[in-house]
Amino acid sequence: MPELPEVEITRRHLHEAMAGRVLTRVRTSHPRTARHNPGGPAEVDSRLGGRKVIEVARKGKFLAAPLDDGQILIAHLGMSGRFTVGDPDEDEPAHTHFRTRLDDNREVRFIDPRTFGFVAVFTDDEIAGSGFSRLGPDAWEATPDVDDLAKTLARRTAPIKALLLDQVVVSGLGNIYADEALHIAGIHPLRPGGEVSREELGRLRAAIERVLVTAIDNGGTSLDDLAYLLPDGRAGENVERLLVYGRDELPCLNCGTPIERVVIRARSSHFCPNCQPAHP
Repeated sequence: MPELPEVEITRRHLHEAMAGRVLTRVRTSHPRTARHNPGGPAEVDSRLGGRKVIEVARKGKFLAAPLDDGQILIAHLGMSGRFTVGDPDEDEPAHTHFRTRLDDNREVRFIDPRTFGFVAVFTDDEIAGSGFSRLGPDAWEATPDVDDLAKTLARRTAPIKALLLDQVVVSGLGNIYADEALHIAGIHPLRPGGEVSREELGRLRAAIERVLVTAIDNGGTSLDDLAYLLPDGRAGENVERLLVYGRDELPCLNCGTPIERVVIRARSSHFCPNCQPAHP
């Protein structure tokens, strides 16, 4: 699933293409893509058509584009979604479920084979009643300080890995970057959140910033399935810099101990048992 770095890179491409542009024609062709608006594709198309995009912003893994009438276009890439910007006469790739023509005659498309992603149009009141309003602080632009992290995690018995994936605690982290940050910070993914010390939280906060910045600088992480590609079709190159994610049974790059894999709440987690001891 695309995580914060992949969404941020997508945001930059879309902002360059869409900011200040009018959506002259909109077509949503899959009901699941429009599932967060009660009227489905027809509602998304009618509410977006003719509107000017002010900017394309992001919070966590969500794209958010304020429009000139006060509404906000919200999009999530899901498991396999990606946006492209190009010529409207180009062949339409399979699984293209949303298209919008811009007033400079370019076209933005949303391609989503597994249809876990979505495009929605909300007013402020509609956002207040949605899951979007419950997102925690952005993991990159508003990383909680140690005091806030300690307060949030106090007395929590859930594994720290599961808590990092909880978008209410901090928004934007997923499997890849949570594993990487925990490794750099030297914290075992199964440690109860409430047992992580302030010193460890300081290391974790710095590690989160480090892994996100590195991933953004390297175009995001495209895995072997190429579920994530940049809007211009290139693959992200950050996979070569991953320390533990997807490297189970390979030697740790720090100490040589084989990387282990465990399942935590139905999600794979990768860690070094030597660098990330269960009982520090």
